[in-house]
Amino acid sequence: MDPFRTKPREKEEADQYLQGRGAQINTSNRFLKDELTREHIEGIDDWSENNLPTQYIEQQSRTIVNKVESPDVGMAYSMNPYAGCEHGCIYCYARNVHEYWGYSAGLDFEQKIIVKVNAPELLRKQLMHPKWEVMPIMLSGNTDCYQPAEQKYRLTRGLLEVCNQFNHPVGILTKNSWIIKDKDVLQELAKKKLVSAMVSITSFNEDLRRVMEPRTTTAKQRLKVIEELSSAGIRMGVMLGPMIPGLNDHEMHNIMKSAADAGAKFTAYTFIRLNGAIKLLFHDWLYKNFPDRADKVWHLIEQSHDGKVNDSRWGLRMRGEGSIAQIIQQQYKKFGKLYKLNEDRYELDTSIFRRPGEQGRLF
Repeated sequence: MDPFRTKPREKEEADQYLQGRGAQINTSNRFLKDELTREHIEGIDDWSENNLPTQYIEQQSRTIVNKVESPDVGMAYSMNPYAGCEHGCIYCYARNVHEYWGYSAGLDFEQKIIVKVNAPELLRKQLMHPKWEVMPIMLSGNTDCYQPAEQKYRLTRGLLEVCNQFNHPVGILTKNSWIIKDKDVLQELAKKKLVSAMVSITSFNEDLRRVMEPRTTTAKQRLKVIEELSSAGIRMGVMLGPMIPGLNDHEMHNIMKSAADAGAKFTAYTFIRLNGAIKLLFHDWLYKNFPDRADKVWHLIEQSHDGKVNDSRWGLRMRGEGSIAQIIQQQYKKFGKLYKLNEDRYELDTSIFRRPGEQGRLF
């Protein structure tokens, strides 16, 4: 029997569990004075949004390119055409950002997706600014740019086309196979050394993935993405994140080997950290899905963050500390060397940037 198979829940609990969602609750928004709650399960609950389909909330944004102030994330700028993410990954650090929009980091994050419909136009405006200094911009620095909303809005496609038009370097991080649909423009960017992409893989265990990342594609399909795009001449990598002791940390070797076999050339990883509302959401999720090992997993996370489940210190917050975190880090280095990952120092080209024509012609 697979030791990581989700333990069956009691019937009453299973009936209430929201299939296809990572979070099972809406946590309080720290910025809101009032909130709507259901005090009794027997009460009238027609207002409840727990079982509503995903809502796309279109808006005209003012900016799309964000300067990244954090010194330990490896990017200077990011752009996110969507806020909130239907993938529903329970551990996602971006959940807390949804509170700034007036929503919860829990179910709201998965159900209420902000769509920045003018994202490509905003990027053109940014790149046309005479004071813009060319540096790679990361797509999905916060939420996944290829989440299901992309199938309808194609904003990521539009952003990539703008980057191609301006010869501007761009990085991509996703766990969705929809990136394959943009292989043509990615190939054009790759020929000019203007793009590199990472696919996030956290587990080959489907029982774990289905509850931890409920609306994402399978790990096998993500390997196919790496293989197809790598064969098309696009530099591909794999992100192992987050590594969660007692749940998926034992899979690091298989993920790195499989990704390397598929054509990945570089890799990165993060260690689980539960900041803000994610602490409450992950705790609720963990004890509902893995009651047989929840205490162990929780304590292992605490051991790796100085007795807490979160650490805000630069350099340590995404790597952890202590024996468990050190073992994971040592394995990461060992397997990276074994499978010849991260051998070359690769930099995207910033020298061929150009502003095509007059501004009026762009709009």
